[in-house]
Amino acid sequence: QVQLVESGGGSVQPGGSLRLSCVASGTRSFELYAMGWYRQAPGKQRELVALITSGGSTNYGDSVKGRFTISRDNAKKSMYLQMISLKPEDTAVYYCNARRSAGLYDYDYWGQGTQVIVSS
Repeated sequence: QVQLVESGGGSVQPGGSLRLSCVASGTRSFELYAMGWYRQAPGKQRELVALITSGGSTNYGDSVKGRFTISRDNAKKSMYLQMISLKPEDTAVYYCNARRSAGLYDYDYWGQGTQVIVSS
């Protein structure tokens, strides 16, 4: 039903910056979704990076707090992650997530992921 398309990943030097984007389609209720970024490094579990609710409240994983900023633009049905001061341990596939409860149904959608590589 809802499709999420991510972009903005790439390779960057330690200390560099990247901006990830996630564009949603297939819904006319984008503003009702909580949106989040998750990441998964090789051999590790998927972890929460940042979350932004339908009301605009944000939460960050401890490892990225102070370096990453999540935002959303409901008019564009888009969500963003500004990453600065990148570290090698930030290397992972980053996934866009949309979640919403509607009556008796819970909706949980994922993007395809975008690769971020931080290395010298």
